[in-house]
Amino acid sequence: MDKKTLISVTVAIFAAIICVSGFFSVPVPGLYAAIVLQNLICILTAVLLGGVLGAAPTALFFAAGVLGLPVFAGAARGGFQVLTMIGGGYKIGWVFGALIAGLIAGKPSVEEKKITVKNAVRVSVALVAGMILLYFPEIFYVIAFKKSELGIKGSLILFVTTFFAPYILVDLVKSVIGILIALKIRPTVAQYLYD
Repeated sequence: MDKKTLISVTVAIFAAIICVSGFFSVPVPGLYAAIVLQNLICILTAVLLGGVLGAAPTALFFAAGVLGLPVFAGAARGGFQVLTMIGGGYKIGWVFGALIAGLIAGKPSVEEKKITVKNAVRVSVALVAGMILLYFPEIFYVIAFKKSELGIKGSLILFVTTFFAPYILVDLVKSVIGILIALKIRPTVAQYLYD
């Protein structure tokens, strides 16, 4: 199989893994949404593939969800209407976070089999940055939907207290798991896809 076909198949498989990960969620009473794995898998696949290509599986998954396939975490929802309500910013954020994480991580290399401090820091920064930046588009959603009721300041406070603070610690723990996986798997990805 040539490299282009192998890369295309890998992107499709990673997108399918992202879709399947939407079925794993833990509802927590009192929180707006369940704790999900889907955001971690979006960022992790970006770090594994690296560069702009890293965002391709998440973009493919996002497109499938917007076109109506029930792949988004929680209630296994899909369709454009998911983007027209609070929480829609997270879906966009997954693609944004994946792109940034892939760019920071860069293209994987076989030399990464020997884990160096520089490599570990780069992968760690990529994963943590991706996990934090995926929240960014949701800020605008909360402001858009709650501005008339709460004002901008009140909307920002609502975002931090309801949509960010309850989840960020769990997402940072998930990042640690993602870092360990990425450090182990990136050299294998490089061996099959790039070298």
